[in-house]
Amino acid sequence: MNPEELDAYESDLELSLYREYRDVVRLYRYVVETERRFYLCNAVEVTPHDGDDLWFELHLTDAWVWDMFRPARFLKDVRVLTFRDVNVEELVHDDPEPTDFLDS
Repeated sequence: MNPEELDAYESDLELSLYREYRDVVRLYRYVVETERRFYLCNAVEVTPHDGDDLWFELHLTDAWVWDMFRPARFLKDVRVLTFRDVNVEELVHDDPEPTDFLDS
């Protein structure tokens, strides 16, 4: 595979990942960013641990991970350990939540 084909392949993967993100972002409540990954999730707990160095333990539930090389991006339970910054933001969706047609 020549470099141009490799670049085209990676560009296609990234575009596909972006489209998937655009389709699923409305299903999630939080955005979590670490130095290595970007996650969407519906529950997140951040536990700081202070010893010789400060580090963070994250527990995410019902998550989606931005990683174009993973075969499965939907994750039930995620545990992340990091010595770097962690950013957690709550998403605000403009329109009301979809109607649950099973209750109608």
